Amino acid sequence: MIAYVLSRLLGIECLFMLPAAAISYFQGEGSSVSAFIAAICIMLMAAGLLALFKPRKKAIYAREGFVVVALAWILMSLFGCLPFYISGYIPHFVDAFFEIVSGFTTTGSTILTDVEILPMGLLYWRSFTHWVGGMGVLVFLLAIVPMAKGEGSTIHILKAESPGPVVGKLVPRMHQSAKILYSIYIVMTIVEIILLLLGGMPLFDSVLHSFGTAGTGGFGIKNASLAAYDSYYLQSVITVFMALFGVNFNIFYFLLIKEYSQALHNEELRLYFGIMFASIAAITWNILPTYGGSFRDALHHAAFQVSSVMTTTGYATANFDLWPEFSRLILLLLMFIGASAGSTGGGIKVARLLILIKSAARDIRSLLSPRTVKVAKMDGKVLDDQVIRSVDVYMICYFLIFGFSMLFISVDNFSMTTTISAVASCLNNIGPGLDIVGPVGNFSQFSDFSKLVLTADMLIGRLEIFPILFLFAPSVWRQKQKTAEIAGSYREATSNIDL
Repeated sequence: MIAYVLSRLLGIECLFMLPAAAISYFQGEGSSVSAFIAAICIMLMAAGLLALFKPRKKAIYAREGFVVVALAWILMSLFGCLPFYISGYIPHFVDAFFEIVSGFTTTGSTILTDVEILPMGLLYWRSFTHWVGGMGVLVFLLAIVPMAKGEGSTIHILKAESPGPVVGKLVPRMHQSAKILYSIYIVMTIVEIILLLLGGMPLFDSVLHSFGTAGTGGFGIKNASLAAYDSYYLQSVITVFMALFGVNFNIFYFLLIKEYSQALHNEELRLYFGIMFASIAAITWNILPTYGGSFRDALHHAAFQVSSVMTTTGYATANFDLWPEFSRLILLLLMFIGASAGSTGGGIKVARLLILIKSAARDIRSLLSPRTVKVAKMDGKVLDDQVIRSVDVYMICYFLIFGFSMLFISVDNFSMTTTISAVASCLNNIGPGLDIVGPVGNFSQFSDFSKLVLTADMLIGRLEIFPILFLFAPSVWRQKQKTAEIAGSYREATSNIDL
């Protein structure tokens, strides 16, 4: 079943490349056209070989869900980087792989020192990977092709690929749930494109920036990112949409079906916007002297950068690395918090932060009154111990990976600020960090070894750690039932806090 899904996925990736190849053709970008054609041919051959392994049962269990997702993202990236590599615009394979993984994982980190040298076809492909990676490449496949019926369920794919600790069906049929998610996603993207066009942004630029905003990726098509567009209107539109795409998509579904109370009383949503507005206010106050006392300028740039960093988009209107230390520290903390669960954003997720706060408060109350039974609630539902343990396990794994990643890339001997923010940027799928990897910097100075470590961090962060870790667990390949129980217990626990 794994090979079957991967073969379909490569076929879908071929279709994804066709618009980029067409743009290159009509723009007369000969080397890019040849590169796309070569990449498509290679993918078709690989898809054909994988299709030879026809499954006896088209059922997906927990084991297949985690393994398919992990292998799919790695395979998509390996083939997706070929146009950059074959065309010669990114002649080093490790760099090309880093760039495309950054695209699919919606990170936005780059090794390019001059993005404006890329032809339009490659720019389109680079930004489109943000859009399809934001909601999930396999969720897209589920939306257009119902793959499994019977005892296995494609819910395992959605759970393994979707960001955040909370995943569930919006409607009984998984195929329909995926269609609803992508329908909301597409409509919001189109609305943003229209609003950017109304502000005078060219069509090509509007589409690509909307791709980056929707996927909370942040690949710019100008060296100065959004600062190249000296328009408060355009930057404000993107500020608002970055914040919206950082919201759990279930909230938008509840609004569509007029379940306003369930949407607006969501505790994660309140904390998400509470943190965002408080950060904007604090940074606005702190950078006011930097902008000559202009409250309008300070508020504008503070709102944009807080929205960009917290949703892990990574666009920039200013070099925030030059801001006061207080503002830089707030942005660094927001890199870790991230967006809402069930959104296209990265980071630890506000839902996990909320669960940790509530469980800590419960434990403190228990210490004060040990004879009284205390419970932690979220959205009116009791959080059982299994849910809390699953978040604890995630956090332990997260900080272990963070620590080892820092240790590995420290061999390049960059500053502590660069090292910490580089790992935070990649593991949380943000894009820019501080110092050398700040909004006007890039990752080109890192060694190949460090780039591969950071590439792994991007994949681990986007897939919420466990699918990648399960690839290296011997039990995954030996004992199907045991693995299903291990994988399923984590997801079953977290699904109890589904919206």
